[in-house]
Amino acid sequence: MGWLVPTITLLKTKLQQLNVASKFCKPLIAALLSGLEKRFGEMLTDPELIAAAILVPKFKTCWTSDENILKLVDYIRSHLDCQAENHISDHSQSSEEEDFFSSLKKTSPLETTQQLDAYLGCPRDTVEVLKSFPAVCQLSLKLNTALPASAACERLFTVAGLIFRPKRARTASKNFENQLLLRLNKAYW
Repeated sequence: MGWLVPTITLLKTKLQQLNVASKFCKPLIAALLSGLEKRFGEMLTDPELIAAAILVPKFKTCWTSDENILKLVDYIRSHLDCQAENHISDHSQSSEEEDFFSSLKKTSPLETTQQLDAYLGCPRDTVEVLKSFPAVCQLSLKLNTALPASAACERLFTVAGLIFRPKRARTASKNFENQLLLRLNKAYW
């Protein structure tokens, strides 16, 4: 999830630079830019996706100079504070019973903010750097974990497997695609 916004932002920047330098491909570049904006415009302003990008050590905040995006560090801070408060309330009862010194181990919201500042200031860009900042690592995992495959996708592959059998191996790709669309949209015709 964290790779999407920086990749699209960088692609748009490179296309805009190419548009200035190009003589012949301006309509193609303009079409690509408008297509990127149409398809990914909302995603490029989604605070959760931007926070996921900032929490990928390779990118942090170096992929943008937009002040509105850089203000989303406060969004991450608020998530870290909520995460710390939830962690404290979840484990306060059971951990005090199990470990007498558990109250010494609790992280405060101030510590999580310091972890975020230290993370953003760290010059290393490998994933291992997240291990040094446990609260940031936990939030990064939460925001950058892909959701499992949906049932609709699995259904599509099941139907495709029923259509594309060994005896129908020579079916042209366009014919196969049409059969698949017809079979999946039976309810509409």
